[in-house]
Amino acid sequence: MGKQGRKRLVSYALFLAALFQCRFLAFAILDPLDFLALQLIRKSMNDLPGSSFFASWDFTSDPCNFTGVYCESDKVIALNLGDPRAGFPGLTGRLDTAIGKLSALTEFSLVPGRVFGSLPMSISQLENLRVLAITRNFISGDIPASLGRLKRLKTLDLSYNRLRGKIPRSIGTLPELTNVLLCHNNLSGSVPPFLSQALTRLDLKRNALTGSLPNSFSPSLQFLSISWNQLTGPVDSVLSRLDQLSFLDLSFNRFTGPIPDRIFSFPLTNLHLQRNSFYGPVQPGDQVKISTVDLSHNMLSGRISPMFSTVQNLYLNHNRFTGQVPDSLVDRLLSASLQTLYLQHNFLTGIGINPTAEIPQSTSLCIQYNCMVPPVQTPCPLKFETQKTRPTSLCNEWKG
Repeated sequence: MGKQGRKRLVSYALFLAALFQCRFLAFAILDPLDFLALQLIRKSMNDLPGSSFFASWDFTSDPCNFTGVYCESDKVIALNLGDPRAGFPGLTGRLDTAIGKLSALTEFSLVPGRVFGSLPMSISQLENLRVLAITRNFISGDIPASLGRLKRLKTLDLSYNRLRGKIPRSIGTLPELTNVLLCHNNLSGSVPPFLSQALTRLDLKRNALTGSLPNSFSPSLQFLSISWNQLTGPVDSVLSRLDQLSFLDLSFNRFTGPIPDRIFSFPLTNLHLQRNSFYGPVQPGDQVKISTVDLSHNMLSGRISPMFSTVQNLYLNHNRFTGQVPDSLVDRLLSASLQTLYLQHNFLTGIGINPTAEIPQSTSLCIQYNCMVPPVQTPCPLKFETQKTRPTSLCNEWKG
C-alpha cells in the first residue's frame, strides 16, 4: 500500500473513532435518572404478538433514538408508548412507577393494548406534564386525586379503561385543562365542577355517574357528552350559558324539566337529548340549523314547531306531541331535504300528505301509533309498535 493509501486509511480510522466517540457521548449525555426510568418501564412492559414497538429499545445505544422517546438536552420530554397506527397490536404488562422519575416529561401517551394495573401515583410528580393519554387498555382502580397537582395539564384522556370510584374534585380545579376524556369506565359519584376557562371538550359517557350537573361549566365548552349515566335534575340553567357548543349528548340519563329554547340557536351539529324525562313544550325562536336533533323518548308536549323543518334528521317519537304535523316539515320531507322524520308514538291528529304522494327513497318517515290513520304506509324501525293507530280511548283520555 502506498503512502497516499495509508494516509487515507488513517484518516478514515480517525473519522470512525470520532464518529464512535460522538455516538458514545450522545448516549452518555442522557440524565442517569431518565436512563434508569426508561429501563424500568421497558422491563415492566412487553409487545403483544405482532407488535415490534420495543425492537429499537437497545440500551447499548442512545435512548433518545428509541421509538416513542423524544429528548431535549439531557432529558426525556415526551414518551409515546406503542404503535399509534390503527389495527396494530399494543403493549401488555404494568406501567412502572418509574414514570414519575422523568421529571421533564411534558407528554405521555399509551396506545390501545392490554396494559393493566392501577395508575402509578408517581405520575403526579410530573409537574411539567401537559398531555396524559392512557386509553383503551385495562387500567383499573381509582383515579389518583394527586393528579390535581399537575397544574399545567391540558389534556387528560383515560377513556376506555376499567377505572372506578369518583372523579376527584382536584382534577376539576386544574386551571389549563382543555380536553377531559373519561368515558367508558366504571366511574361513579357526581360530576365535579370543572373550573378551567379553557375547557372545550368534556366526555364522560358510559359510566355510572349520579346526581345533577354542576352549574360551573365554562362557556368555552364546545363538546359535551355525558350519555349513558344515571344523572338527574333539570339542565336548563346549566345549558343556557354554553352558547359555544357544537356537540351535545345528554341521552340515556334521568334528566327532568324543560328543554331551554335558547339551545336551538347554538352552533350545534348534533343534539341528543333522547331517553330522559324532559317535559313541556319545545318552541325554538328561529329556524333550527342543527343537522341531527333527537328528542325522542321523553315527555315533551304541545304542538310540533315548524322551526324544525330545516333539520336533516329529526327524532320526536315517543313523546306527547299533539295537533297537526306542520306543512313545512312535510314539504321538506317530500323534497328529500328532511331525511329522517320519526313521529311515532305521540298524540298527533293529522299530517298533510296525499295518499298518492311518493316518499323519496332516501328519506325515512314513521308516523305510526298516533291519533290518526296514517295517510301513507312507510316502513318503521324494527321493535316499534305494530299498531298503526293509537286506540281512540287513549286519545280521548289524553284530550280530557
